[in-house]
Amino acid sequence: MAIVGPTAVGKTAVGVALAQHLDGEIISADAVAVYRGLDIGAAKPTVDERESVPFHLIDVADPDEDFTVADFVRLAEEAITAIRQRGHVPILVGGTMLYVRAVTSKLSIPHVPPQPELRALFMAEAEREGTPALHRRLEAIDAPSAARIQTNDRKRIIRALEVYTVTGQPLSAFHTPEGVHGTPRPDTYLFGLNVARETLYARIEARVETMLATGLVEEVRGLLTAGYGLEYKSMQSLGYRHIAEHLTGGKDLETAVAELKRDTRRYAKRQLSWWNADPNVVWLDTGEKTAAQVSEAIARRLAHYKKQEPQ
Repeated sequence: MAIVGPTAVGKTAVGVALAQHLDGEIISADAVAVYRGLDIGAAKPTVDERESVPFHLIDVADPDEDFTVADFVRLAEEAITAIRQRGHVPILVGGTMLYVRAVTSKLSIPHVPPQPELRALFMAEAEREGTPALHRRLEAIDAPSAARIQTNDRKRIIRALEVYTVTGQPLSAFHTPEGVHGTPRPDTYLFGLNVARETLYARIEARVETMLATGLVEEVRGLLTAGYGLEYKSMQSLGYRHIAEHLTGGKDLETAVAELKRDTRRYAKRQLSWWNADPNVVWLDTGEKTAAQVSEAIARRLAHYKKQEPQ
């Protein structure tokens, strides 16, 4: 089972309530929360949330590690097996679309290890001609991946070019013929959370302000001081890239924050577009409901679906 939806919609709170209701354990599906030291900007679960139910796949990599989808799948499947052996219910909760999809559906993940020399060549090209030029090169060989990756996302562009260079196939070719959503695994349920767009955007604004008030700038400064610069994939994440550009590139904080809020809204729109295209997602409008109320609605639907299954 997975709880999906746009950032700031309240997935973690609902996941905690559902895990308490079903005697479950949560597997975090967040590409930033996997990194140690990236806490505030990742909006990791609070101490109270972590004490109330078990969480997995948080703080499993250092910021300079190239943590891949294949790494996530391996650790997630190990966690799922262990959770089930304890007689508990594994609940995947998070906003990283491909992480969720790779675990809940049958996708072919390219097992291409990092190629340092190749990456250095692409990095030099990006420095010389600009990241958008690298994106145009990707578009020429893998239009679906180029459409999914932002023009300034150097790390992901280089990774896609790396896979193509090593395998001779575009990264998008590793997805199933059914497309990026793949074929659902048996006994898998996807529940999507959503609210009115203006409510969601207000929550995004409030989340960013809370991050700043609780020390996001200081957190990013500490990571930069520790040697984790923008050359690492972790530091290209929402929030970390924006604040790092403020601290190292001379961009004023007001501009960096405005761009962070804008890019977070855009990310939420991409998440919604992704999951809306999947007919297997059962949507719940959370509205003014509490996390407990939403979790109870999910539990009722889950029980209903299981009754319909052949014995």
